[in-house]
Amino acid sequence: MDIVEELRRIVGPANVLTGEDCAPWVGDWTGKYHGQPRAVIRPVTTAEVSAVMKLASRTGTPVVPSAGHTGLVGGTHAPDRLVLSVDRMRRIREVRPGARIAVVEAGVVLTTLHDAVAEHDLVFPVTFGARGSAMIGGILSTNAGGSNVLRYGNTREQVLGIEVVLPSGEVLDLMSELRKDNSGFDLRDLFVGAEGTLGIITGAVLKLMPKPKAYATAMVALPALSDALDLLNRLQSSSGGAVEAFEFMPGSYMRRHLEVVKGARPAFDTIHEVNVMLEIGGTAPRDAEVAEDGSVALTAALEESLAELIEEGRVLDAVVARSEAQRAEMWKRREDAAEISVSKKPLILMDVAVALDHVPAFLDRAEIALKEADAGAEMVLVSHLGDGNLHLTIWPSPETAAERGELILEKIEDVVAEMRGSFSAEHGIGLSKQGTMARRKDPVALDVMTRIKAALDPAGIMNPGKVLP
Repeated sequence: MDIVEELRRIVGPANVLTGEDCAPWVGDWTGKYHGQPRAVIRPVTTAEVSAVMKLASRTGTPVVPSAGHTGLVGGTHAPDRLVLSVDRMRRIREVRPGARIAVVEAGVVLTTLHDAVAEHDLVFPVTFGARGSAMIGGILSTNAGGSNVLRYGNTREQVLGIEVVLPSGEVLDLMSELRKDNSGFDLRDLFVGAEGTLGIITGAVLKLMPKPKAYATAMVALPALSDALDLLNRLQSSSGGAVEAFEFMPGSYMRRHLEVVKGARPAFDTIHEVNVMLEIGGTAPRDAEVAEDGSVALTAALEESLAELIEEGRVLDAVVARSEAQRAEMWKRREDAAEISVSKKPLILMDVAVALDHVPAFLDRAEIALKEADAGAEMVLVSHLGDGNLHLTIWPSPETAAERGELILEKIEDVVAEMRGSFSAEHGIGLSKQGTMARRKDPVALDVMTRIKAALDPAGIMNPGKVLP
């Protein structure tokens, strides 16, 4: 029997898509990767995923896992391969406010989870621009970051347990609800961030946090980027470590934002070269107290701190959100970064991280390296400055893009390596960073990864050709 027919027997004829029905899985969000899958399988239970993988293992058929399809590195590219989509596995099995955990399936959309736990005055603190499409399985598989890493950490730090279907079809039950479990190797963390190359995550036990009772959000203009770390540290001290977001948008980004985004408004009367959007989340009842003039205590405290810094000359200008609409506008300005990135082609996307106090020097050196590689190239960036993560969008000279693209990457990689940074902060490796992996990853680490892959997936059928060069 043809494998597609066997798959229809496992998940039902309506849940095996072929031909034009596979259109949503043909291309990726960046527009860089296109490939017609052989078929798209949409199981609804872990047992069905297991049965699919047993069949794939028996027949040596490659399988590419897919969730919300919002990745930026070609991790779900699947020409002539089977795509296993978890988009029907969307149950929130339970939310337990007392234990502050949620037990979910891999196809739960991030916004859906946010809304469900908000009913209990809790948050799942992972958030980013694609939250309306991204699914838990993909978020875990890429160890996604986002804007709140500064306070809460990456996705890996929000996970207590996972359920994984191995390439053999065996189900690995690691659905621990425990905060402490030292019973051998931490296999959970092996699969979180593996980009579906070792198995398919089908469920997870996630940590929840208290929902802040008040937010204080502001746009701040600084004399120099080197002043940003002092601002962050002062706000962390005064707020008791409650700074949730600290996002850097340089003048080049602000100008491009006004050009590209319809209806965009400037953050200040004058465009400054160093702009930071920051947000503090207060969980104490006193943070949400409202004064006679209508001001919220947390917002008033931030305004007072920023006023002092303006008097000292450490801040040039500041606008503090006084309503949810103003806060939303500030966040939208930051989250429009994806639209800005793809506003011009060809493009190179880089997602790097360096130590917090190295960011200004890195940017200076990266600019020089870029011009050495391609004098006509343009670069716009945005940064999760509080955790040292910088997103670089580079538009090479169109006439030399094909020949200079790799040179641009290598030149900036050199700077990252010299500063002991990471060439992949939160987007993963997929296909697009395989060259960088071969050039920059420690050879011993690559060897260990290769051996782990061979042990768990000896036939090489699990998302083949991704991550490992």
